[in-house]
Amino acid sequence: MAKTKIRYECTACGAEYPKWNGRCAACGAWNSIEEQLPTVSTPTASVAGTKASVSAAAQIRELADISTNEDIRYDTGIGELNRVLGGGLVKGSLVLLGGEPGIGKSTLLLQICQFLGQSHSVLYVSGEESARQIKLRAQRLGVDTESLYLLTITDAEAICDTITETEPDVVIVDSVQTLHINSMNSGAGSVPQVRECTNLLMHTAKAKEIPIFLVGHVTKEGSIAGPKVMEHIVDAVLIFEGDRYQSCRVLRAVKNRFGSTNEIGVFEMSDHGLREVENPSAMLLEGRPLGVSGTCVCCMMEGSRPILAEIQALVSKSTLSAPRRTATGFDYNRVYILLAVLEKRMGLFFGALDVYLNIVGGFRLDEPAGDLAVALSLYSSLMDKPIGETVMAFGEVGLGGEIRAVSNAALRIQEAERLGFTLCILPKQTLRTLQTERFHIRLEGAANLKEAFQILEREAKQSKSPIASI
Repeated sequence: MAKTKIRYECTACGAEYPKWNGRCAACGAWNSIEEQLPTVSTPTASVAGTKASVSAAAQIRELADISTNEDIRYDTGIGELNRVLGGGLVKGSLVLLGGEPGIGKSTLLLQICQFLGQSHSVLYVSGEESARQIKLRAQRLGVDTESLYLLTITDAEAICDTITETEPDVVIVDSVQTLHINSMNSGAGSVPQVRECTNLLMHTAKAKEIPIFLVGHVTKEGSIAGPKVMEHIVDAVLIFEGDRYQSCRVLRAVKNRFGSTNEIGVFEMSDHGLREVENPSAMLLEGRPLGVSGTCVCCMMEGSRPILAEIQALVSKSTLSAPRRTATGFDYNRVYILLAVLEKRMGLFFGALDVYLNIVGGFRLDEPAGDLAVALSLYSSLMDKPIGETVMAFGEVGLGGEIRAVSNAALRIQEAERLGFTLCILPKQTLRTLQTERFHIRLEGAANLKEAFQILEREAKQSKSPIASI
């Protein structure tokens, strides 16, 4: 009798090896290679829950014959979620929602059941909680719709058979790491199980045109646990970000076949669940300290939405031989570049000082438009002189100390004007392209950092604020 061939597979990336190793050569993970017995393939897994045998020729359709006039999206009842999804939940789509434990994934999905249940049937499948636990959370969130049905099993094939037979309008599966296929020898949460269960749900969603929300766990690095192919299979990947100990939550699309990946949704966690934040700029600037050095407001673009964020910098004397450089919500290497430009072009000295930089509210400032505001906040903290609370700045800083133009300047200025800011410092190149008569806010263009600091000096003299001159 032939000997059974044993293979070893990395649980982090899915790489296969003929023998066990302590470290995966593909992804670098330690102690992630586990023994995998040969998988017995079954017809059920290969056809992904579809019972009909239809020839490929019968499924061929001309592109011109496919109609898009009918409504193919469901309104979730949450405007921020609709924005991230591209306008609503598309029929037949498979949406993967990931995030840290306790961030609010299950809370968000249970809240949309209240609105969807008014006109649609919703099947909530849970492999982590009992029906009683879900009922208690639903009472706390005020979810009492009669069209919400619960199913607490972990068998992926049974779940797909139930979806095929009952044909609900929307399905929520929490979570994919708890599902398993009985014909496979590996345990639930392993790379083969997660891959095949996701593929099974994908075929079911496409065959019946039923949208499915799929909850996914994340690793300690922040990426979604399981094989990377799972993110390729699904139609959209949404990541719930934020600190579980703070109220602000950000929903971001990493992948979306039916909309833009640049849009974000902002929520606030309360005692009664997640609440939409329609004006995130006002929320982020709420409680901003006045008359304190090292703070400056910048307008960042998240897709088509301008958001004002407060940048805080703290420069203090260091007791270490190598001063500390810490950045939260901003590129760590970009901080080093800006410090070098300030030292070389402006004559400021940070060599023996600790530098701490923070973007308030848990947001991340990735675009270069925040360079100017970061430079101004570093200068303000170094001189220990505050910047006016009605001053906003944006622009990219080059290695020569020049301030370069950025996109969507009009939207940024309008957002600052709406929130009561009186002065906007922006690149001089951008100012030339704007119709200044449209705005009721004072616009000051700066070609380099020295001109930007001089604008702050003039503003301080007019407002009698004790800001240092250079």
